[in-house]
Amino acid sequence: MLAKRIIPCLDVKEGKVVKGVHFENIKNVGDPVELARRYEEEGADELVFLDIAASYEQREVTVQMVEKIATVLTIPFTVGGGIGSTEQVANLLRAGADKVSINTQAVLKPELISELAEMFGSQCVVVAIDVKRTWDRINRRSYWEVFINGGRTPTGKDVLSWAQQVEKLGAGEILLTSMDADGTQAGYDISLIRKVAERVRLPIIASGGAGKLEHLLAVLREGKADAALVASIFHYRYFSIGEVKDFLQKRGIPMRWEN
Repeated sequence: MLAKRIIPCLDVKEGKVVKGVHFENIKNVGDPVELARRYEEEGADELVFLDIAASYEQREVTVQMVEKIATVLTIPFTVGGGIGSTEQVANLLRAGADKVSINTQAVLKPELISELAEMFGSQCVVVAIDVKRTWDRINRRSYWEVFINGGRTPTGKDVLSWAQQVEKLGAGEILLTSMDADGTQAGYDISLIRKVAERVRLPIIASGGAGKLEHLLAVLREGKADAALVASIFHYRYFSIGEVKDFLQKRGIPMRWEN
């Protein structure tokens, strides 16, 4: 089994790291540069930075902030928020990002995934998929619906078919967030993550719901995720990254320790 990754997430709005529940009730939790430095020192495998309002506000992610964070990191650094062109990606990579995360524009313009993969390599392209359980009144069934614009806009897309399309278009990874579990600290949506992981061959970064060490164990084992994205339990210092890795390693989950 390949080593699993623990990835802190910095959701940023107006220059501050924030955290909410179900993508709402946002609260400031810290400075992005200071938190990035702390997480690298604690042993994070990667870091994800998401400008959560960029797509909705129809603007680009702040390159200056990316540059500041990149100066304190040596681990892989993924940046997302309002990305919709190869030029934007080139600018972010020059600013210090190693990968980019696209969500809204991937749905609105799927060919962008292929364009980015061809120009920068699939390993650079992370497609973020935000989903919520939705009731289909016509077919009388529930399904996981894809949302865009920071979770504000439903698309009618089923997550499983969209994940398969994303793979065919050339993405390198999927960052999968359950909006229902987001910020609840009640555990990841294991069923959702496992179904997507079984449907595609791409690495799955699971996001939304981490609150206990057992939640991370479950998502990496039963959920078949390749990495766990974590925010609240690190921001509020419930556990350190080292404590998380030690817990998982002792239960048979291979961890990286080189940082």
